[in-house]
Amino acid sequence: MTIVHTLGFPRIGAKRELKQALEQYWRGEIDTATLEARARTLRLRHWQLQHEAGARHLPCGDFSLYDHVLDTALRFGAVPESHTALLAEHRLRGLFALARGHQDARHDLRALEMTKWFDTNYHYLVPELRAGQSFRLEPDDLLGVFHEARAAGFQARPVVLGPVSFLKLAKTIDGSPALELLDALLPHYAALFSALHEAGAEWLQLDEPWLATDLDHATERAFTHAFSALAGVPRPKVLLASYFGPLRENRALALDSGFEALHLDLVRGGEDLEPVLAALPDGMILSAGLNDGRNVWRSDLDGLLATARRIADVIGRERLWLAPSCSLLHVPIDLATETRLDPELRSWLAFARQKIEELALLATALDDPQTAGPALAAQRAVIEGRRRSSRVHRPEVAERLRQHAAGDLAVRAPYAERQSLQRERLGLPPFPTTTIGSFPQTSGVREVRAAWRAGKLDDDQYQATIRKHIAACVREQEAIGLDVLVHGEFERNDMVEYFAEQLEGFAFTRHGWVQSYGSRCVKPPIIWGDVWRPRPMTVDWSRHAQSLTSRPMKGMLTGPVTMLHWSFVRDDVPRQRTALQIALALRGEVADLAAAGLPIVQIDEPALREGLPLRRSDRADYLEWAVEAFRITAAGAGDAVQVHTHMCYSEFNDIIEAVAAMDADVVSIETSRSRMALLDAFVRFRYPNQIGPGVYDIHSPRIPSEAEMLELLERACAVIPAAQLWVNPDCGLKTRDWPETREALTRMVGAARQLRSRLPAAAAEPVEATP
Repeated sequence: MTIVHTLGFPRIGAKRELKQALEQYWRGEIDTATLEARARTLRLRHWQLQHEAGARHLPCGDFSLYDHVLDTALRFGAVPESHTALLAEHRLRGLFALARGHQDARHDLRALEMTKWFDTNYHYLVPELRAGQSFRLEPDDLLGVFHEARAAGFQARPVVLGPVSFLKLAKTIDGSPALELLDALLPHYAALFSALHEAGAEWLQLDEPWLATDLDHATERAFTHAFSALAGVPRPKVLLASYFGPLRENRALALDSGFEALHLDLVRGGEDLEPVLAALPDGMILSAGLNDGRNVWRSDLDGLLATARRIADVIGRERLWLAPSCSLLHVPIDLATETRLDPELRSWLAFARQKIEELALLATALDDPQTAGPALAAQRAVIEGRRRSSRVHRPEVAERLRQHAAGDLAVRAPYAERQSLQRERLGLPPFPTTTIGSFPQTSGVREVRAAWRAGKLDDDQYQATIRKHIAACVREQEAIGLDVLVHGEFERNDMVEYFAEQLEGFAFTRHGWVQSYGSRCVKPPIIWGDVWRPRPMTVDWSRHAQSLTSRPMKGMLTGPVTMLHWSFVRDDVPRQRTALQIALALRGEVADLAAAGLPIVQIDEPALREGLPLRRSDRADYLEWAVEAFRITAAGAGDAVQVHTHMCYSEFNDIIEAVAAMDADVVSIETSRSRMALLDAFVRFRYPNQIGPGVYDIHSPRIPSEAEMLELLERACAVIPAAQLWVNPDCGLKTRDWPETREALTRMVGAARQLRSRLPAAAAEPVEATP
């Protein structure tokens, strides 16, 4: 019988049960035992769901209370010395201090850096290592969940992040090569493998997603060394898993690993199939990642079945396993909860459970084709219905794209000319202060939105209430002393969903939650058709906010590339086409904001770096159309309106030239967790426009002192000319509460004022970018 399995499963729960439990724990409303009991209930429920859907080998150890990379660091004792005392006192509090920071009478601990997990919207915590780092194995967490799954009757396969990927995902605080720590780390991996073997594990899953990237010689040698060392120890059989792209020139490393099974992502790395089939060692099992673990569309099962049969013909069905392309962490759990979706659209979709059911149907089709026939025919009809649907394509959108192709819609005046106009209009001091956009979304704000959506408030009542929140927010910002204000975004549920709800071509779920990091969940819209804007989306709120103050007010938008990447995107047209459709829709919104008198428009693009292909050879094309999409949007502002953009949790070295090519007047970036280390990219490249490096981490409840923020700003001044610097937090403030927000921003403004007195900035002059 053909085996169906998964590489990982969503953790958060169909109703965000884990989020609720975590936040109750952080508020002190439940204790450690209750939190752990709720996590155990979720794990059991998810194993049962996967089994009922048709999976037989189930992952364990993929569940995490915050992040699996952080769990790996803790498992091998790779934590900063500053956190060891709290970890020794209370392991769970220590874990959350690493994730979120911690402040009390005895501790003032910063959180670890956070960045994107490859090219996904999941964020992982970056382990901090140093030269001479020692490791120690603490396997109880993984052994515990393995025994838990076995006791419940499931064939469990522990999941372990591989040593080379772990070291490549980490950072060293002293600049030493992380791979030099491999020899110190490998004995502890070997001990973990042996402990799992002694516990009765038949298989373990070794995740090495770094195999889907460009490898230098040192990393190639590290993989060869690690595989050789681990293949020879007493251990379970090993499934080596790579995903998010093709292996390409790294195939030989994977095929020569000495392990018993290899997983291929055949959605993003289909080019690997034939070369791997030709070179697969005798006896090695091939796990075929057939359906997309990162998107929500039903699969063309006829095509996948042809691929599965091709593999079975070459190596035999007994050596073929069927799986999603990667962990199902990146999709919602179960489509069955979406009872309000348009029926036709709903028939086109598959969430985590449905993806496993697709694979189970494929397995049946391989083992018993006659039994599978009716179900295959039904799915074939769904796929053909979507392909022929007249709702998907709109002639007027195609015409707009043709107009864009015929003329350049992405042009503004050179930066120096714009800067002169904007400086005169805005009249800002040196080191101007602002925020990224959102202010605390209190329970009262959320209740107002919920009541309006439920029909308990009419439009007039709702708008009057939101306007009161905006007015209060404006008064708070004026009292704090901010130079450039925002309206607070109290009408917005999510920075992507809010806009997608008002654009045609998007659809929405009620329970389609996906984990972004920790307890932070998002509900990505589904782009199912051509995108266009039927009416203005933000103008009334922004115009009202500007009428309340004489200080400059920013109009706030989410950019086209982020709208694309933070949605489930169409798989029937190139992503570039959809990005340009969104850009043209948002361009109209920018033009309307400018016409309404807003002097600044912020077009957030935190996902620009996220979408960067893992392989360098694939990047130029992506960056070209991503930058073009932003510039089309921004050009709607004209020259006298200052265009800002925001980018968070990005390594900028790979994209600094593209960031400059976007030609935003001001870019604000996340830098506080790295202590301004992310500004290294701006050392080799003289960025021509203005920059706001974040001076405090809004994802942590820890409030830095004014002196600490001033120190960060002085570090920034050592890299960026003072005349180009803005002062702002790392990101929006919607997840914080008002007391800490008020205190943190007051300290931030104080730091900026101190800097003005110490280092008066000359009038900003345009500079030229230099490589």
